[in-house]
Amino acid sequence: MDINVLRGIQTLLVMIAFFGIVWWAYSSHRKKSNDEAAHLPFDDDEIDQRTREQEQDKTEKKQ
Repeated sequence: MDINVLRGIQTLLVMIAFFGIVWWAYSSHRKKSNDEAAHLPFDDDEIDQRTREQEQDKTEKKQ
């Protein structure tokens, strides 16, 4: 066994790990988590809107 055989085995192991992670990330049992993560930017907009409304209410009550 020379260094090139070891490099080939290492490449094969890394490729198997990569495909395993891709399979895990896109598997059907992760769909709910992926959908929740996809909606996070929109949830932030709703939180910002509620915060702005609360701040406006506070300033209106002071006046």
